[in-house]
Amino acid sequence: MKKIITVALCALMSFSVAAQKADKDGWIKLFNGKSFKGWTISENPESFSIEDGVIKIDGPRAHMFYTGKVEDHDFRNFELKMQIKTMPSANSGVFIHTDFQEDGWPAKGYEIQVNQSHGDWRKTGSVYSFKDVRDTYVSDGEWYTKHIIVDGENVTVKVNGEVVNEFTESRDREAIGDSPKKLSSGTIALQAHDPNSVIYYKDIMIKPLP
Repeated sequence: MKKIITVALCALMSFSVAAQKADKDGWIKLFNGKSFKGWTISENPESFSIEDGVIKIDGPRAHMFYTGKVEDHDFRNFELKMQIKTMPSANSGVFIHTDFQEDGWPAKGYEIQVNQSHGDWRKTGSVYSFKDVRDTYVSDGEWYTKHIIVDGENVTVKVNGEVVNEFTESRDREAIGDSPKKLSSGTIALQAHDPNSVIYYKDIMIKPLP
């Protein structure tokens, strides 16, 4: 009985700590602006650095996975917001429903593209290779807000509050065939794409949904 009470108290304390991190609207910060605590970088960790409270991506392929305590880094339905600034010809991406892997392009989950002027025609807001966006809505060198909403089989991507893509898995996967990528649950990751891509991220926050 004592053991059961202890476990229950620990669970309650853990819940309280998590709840304290959320603001009045339910948003929880995932990056503290000071360190990569709660994140794990694969392959080429030198591609990620912190400058004046901002994540700078500059280097060869690598992915920075959230591996922290919020929801035990296993998100199903959620809203994800962040500020992003791309430099000319930069390519990056935000992965959802993925898992940490030591190297290579993440095999699990979808990539939400970050690209204003890179040669890849799939631009910011694309659910990469499943439902793509050809237009650009912001310019390199300016901060913008990216807002990703995952709810059931639906993914909505907003740029500066404007909906730029709406993906419904059962409808928009038909042309792809038997790709192993699918909505399930998992963590998020930021991408370092190549040595010529410089990107900045800040104010990364998540709101878990039912």
